[in-house]
Amino acid sequence: MKAATIAVCGLLVACCASESYQSAAMQASESGDQKAAIRLAKKEVARFSEPDQCSHASRINCGTLALAYGTLAGYQVLDGDSSAAEKSFTSAKWALNLTEPENRASATAMVYRDVSEAFWKVGNRARATSVLNEGRAAGADKWLYMSSAARAADRQPVDPQPTELH
Repeated sequence: MKAATIAVCGLLVACCASESYQSAAMQASESGDQKAAIRLAKKEVARFSEPDQCSHASRINCGTLALAYGTLAGYQVLDGDSSAAEKSFTSAKWALNLTEPENRASATAMVYRDVSEAFWKVGNRARATSVLNEGRAAGADKWLYMSSAARAADRQPVDPQPTELH
């Protein structure tokens, strides 16, 4: 009984620590401190990067790791470090490939949506749209379509087919 109580307490502490990293990172980003947001997001990535959390042998938290990498990529985009963001985004895709099939579509949508949204916010509409389209091809579910790039694409008028003159 004592071991079970200790295990449950440990799990609660880990969950609360994770939540505080996420909340603190969001608050830092919203206040414009992308460096602090990145530092906190890296702690979240580190938490789920352990082989017992996400690897070919253990796929327990691969979706969560993918989300953490996607969030990190978004903060890096907002900080102006596209190179680091692309590396984090690539790591998110790796984790998505290991995510359990029943969770993959939603996790894919959230990762691609977050990264697309970050590019949209910094004014890189072309990359935001490219990420959106890549997410569609990767099998993302409806959450992907809540991004600014998706909403803008829905508002684009369809070009009529050119007609031939005879």
